[in-house]
Amino acid sequence: MSEQHRPLISPLPKSWPFEEAAKLSAHVGARAVTADRPVLLETGYGPSGLPHIGTFGEVARTSWVRQAFTKLTGLPTRLLAFSDDMDALRKVPENVPNQEMLHQFIGKPLSRVPDPFGTHESFAAHNNARLRAFLDGFGFEYEFASSTLYYEGGRFDAALKRVLEVHDQIVAVIAPTLGEERRATYSPVLPIHPRTGQVMQVKMDAIDPVGGTVRWTDEEGETFETPVTGGHAKMQWKADWAMRWYALGVDYEMSGKDLIDSVRLSGKICRILGGQPPAGLTYELFLDQNGQKISKSKGNGISVEEWLRYAPAESLGQYMFNAPQRAKRLFFDVIPKATDEYLAHVGKAKTLPADDAALMTNPAWFIHAGNIPADAGSPVTFGMLLNLASVANAETPDVLWKFIQRYDAAATPQSCPMLARLVDHAIVYYADFVRPTKHYRAPEPHERKALSDLAEALRGLEGEEVSPDTCQNLVFEIGKTHGFEPLRAWFGCLYEVLLGQKEGPRFGIFVALYGIAETVALIEAALLRDERAAG
Repeated sequence: MSEQHRPLISPLPKSWPFEEAAKLSAHVGARAVTADRPVLLETGYGPSGLPHIGTFGEVARTSWVRQAFTKLTGLPTRLLAFSDDMDALRKVPENVPNQEMLHQFIGKPLSRVPDPFGTHESFAAHNNARLRAFLDGFGFEYEFASSTLYYEGGRFDAALKRVLEVHDQIVAVIAPTLGEERRATYSPVLPIHPRTGQVMQVKMDAIDPVGGTVRWTDEEGETFETPVTGGHAKMQWKADWAMRWYALGVDYEMSGKDLIDSVRLSGKICRILGGQPPAGLTYELFLDQNGQKISKSKGNGISVEEWLRYAPAESLGQYMFNAPQRAKRLFFDVIPKATDEYLAHVGKAKTLPADDAALMTNPAWFIHAGNIPADAGSPVTFGMLLNLASVANAETPDVLWKFIQRYDAAATPQSCPMLARLVDHAIVYYADFVRPTKHYRAPEPHERKALSDLAEALRGLEGEEVSPDTCQNLVFEIGKTHGFEPLRAWFGCLYEVLLGQKEGPRFGIFVALYGIAETVALIEAALLRDERAAG
């Protein structure tokens, strides 16, 4: 092991980014790593549709591997966010305007398709800008790369000529994976038609590695000789991926489970070209509310903008950090849980010294790039705020702050900026998702008696300074006294009868926040409401 690759920390922290960092370190091996030739991590984005959360997730996760690698080795790195914007528009996405106009440009490079939104010079430029705006807003350190600019600017010229030298070997790798008809015409080279601008999938009549050209015939029977350099042609995507790894010397790139075969084939092609395929992680896919894979063209699942409407960006980071090799639903109901997981990790991180190894297993350490702000975190969970909004029918933040400041007089929007953001998000989330689905059920006779006893017991505490634990213990005792088995059935009663929902908060904290008198009134109103309904 060379001195520059000797690990700077030991033992290895038990988190998946550090496991990936160790894999990357082994991949780099003993080769010289300098500021001029740093370790290169790459993410890919196909701008055929609006950026979705999966795209963000790939950049976030790769950034965390980079952070762990830097901590582990101290070696210089680059992160390249690469947009395949020279790919052809194969179909018109369902979630963009001016669909009829876009249909006229099917088959042309995305960077030469007009922007249906009318704000940028091309559809690719629009989607690239959307992606970059979010990545910049989240604070990622990355370099953006455009496939079109790399092709047209000559960055790939040498690699493209190398493709021609091993053209038949590449065909031999890909051909067995194709149907009979496609196999007969396959070439890794896609020339751009000099008149129509179409990306052509045609048989090559001749390959000239020395001249760096291909000869081919279009559907009209006209023959052309096209340079593969200077943006006059591009590669089929598996060969394109391999060519990019080879040309740029990519050391690390993760990809989804649906691309396992493509990674294998691209790796073979990269070796044929004379390069070494990168190390990488295969992550599981994100699923929408129906269990279907999320798609840029369908626009299902959640968009980046939608998530940020309902919760802070840090919560999205938490969701992406969790178990990348496990398939997960990506719908609106995952947002509160991810938000409160983030808050819990921040709270735990603040109890650890800055040099504690356990800190490097904490998602908050990665989400904040190793520097967790002093004002991160919140004394009140997002789930609790949603429950407060629910019982108070809150339409403005002021309603929630009234309860919060009775619970913690020192809490203000200025002293607790994260809490202030959570309050604003909770109002919106409650209005869109909680209020429309609230459904109160009537209590069973034995539940009615327990609720009545709980109201009476709480009434006896009015005027006293009571802790959340005291309230929680009282609720437990009432449930046990009335024989609820299991005890969670008692809490289910509280949530369904009082809050109109299946799940809810730790009830002692809820009482402390909402107020004892207010909770008593809530119980009595529920009992009175049900009596009137029964009558």
